Amino acid sequence: MRNDLNKKMVFLGGPRQVGKTTLAKNIIKNRGLYLNWDDELDRKKILARQWSDDDHYLVFDELHKFPRWKNWVKGVYDTQKENHKILVTGSARLDLYKKGGDSLLGRYHYYRLHPFSINEVPKSVHKKDVLKRLMKFGGFPEPFLSGSETENRRWRKERFDRILKDDIRELEAVKEINNISLLVDLLKSRVGSPIVVSNLAKDLQVASNTVKNWIDILEKMYLIFKVPVYTVKIARSLQKPFRIYFYDNADVDGDDGARFENLVATHLLKMLHYLEDTEGYRCELFYIRDKDGREVDFCVVIDGKVVELIEAKLNDSTISKPLIYFSEKLNPLKSTQVLYSEITRYKKNNLVLNGVEEEFSKLNRWK
Repeated sequence: MRNDLNKKMVFLGGPRQVGKTTLAKNIIKNRGLYLNWDDELDRKKILARQWSDDDHYLVFDELHKFPRWKNWVKGVYDTQKENHKILVTGSARLDLYKKGGDSLLGRYHYYRLHPFSINEVPKSVHKKDVLKRLMKFGGFPEPFLSGSETENRRWRKERFDRILKDDIRELEAVKEINNISLLVDLLKSRVGSPIVVSNLAKDLQVASNTVKNWIDILEKMYLIFKVPVYTVKIARSLQKPFRIYFYDNADVDGDDGARFENLVATHLLKMLHYLEDTEGYRCELFYIRDKDGREVDFCVVIDGKVVELIEAKLNDSTISKPLIYFSEKLNPLKSTQVLYSEITRYKKNNLVLNGVEEEFSKLNRWK
């Protein structure tokens, strides 16, 4: 990221309280200025451009809440890029907030910061506790490191309230906050299942387009992400239903199977975002389901090519028949059945059976 800052601006997006501010301050250390749009005094400094030539780095946090932020930061960059390295951070998808109209194309690199994963935890947490904590508390730093159920509940409630009442209401001008909260509750219990928008609309007594819009908003706020069905080369694939997963594993309202599938989904998304953000590959995550009922949890596509199929199981070491079927049909580089329980790694041809801790031990999985 420091290397990219020497060439362009860097935009750093990710969920609220995932650690963006900590990372930004670590990057600038004592060589820059951190300004947060949510702070009134900082907001005045931003608008007045009050910083010193000695501030090598300029960090603008939550700047996307400023209606004309893209034109503003473009002007700062175009006139001051020789003196300052600019990092913009925000708890929403900065690449989608195009307020102001003037394009920033070619002026920035975009990074996405994710919660802790199996391959990236502080040394203060014992290795044998990592997976259990991720399943129970999720990977966000504060609840994960505390390991306390009480602190976990309090943190989660406060964070969700801020996302609803501050971020969504301020950025999207949505008035039906209570209904969005109900939608989130419904989605929590449907992790890993195909989402039928019309059914959600009936439950909430609103139009289907309204539900679609709300889901898009939740995705822009890094609360959830969609995994669509893969249709290329599968003649009898289902066309429309997508699946929903949560960035915070502890948000899942389901059994251990649903939580484990969500954990696998978040790990795969993090790996794909890392590859996309740092090396420029086009990365996509799908699931597979055909009209004959055959289903595989995840299909990883990089630059249009299926590179891996992944099935998530708690402890079933019998290789999934649909995984075998689609592996033969799609011919990925690798097909993996990943288990929550520990198991001796098994490999036959391009089929792999392995425990999640060993299988997901590297962030750069497909290199």
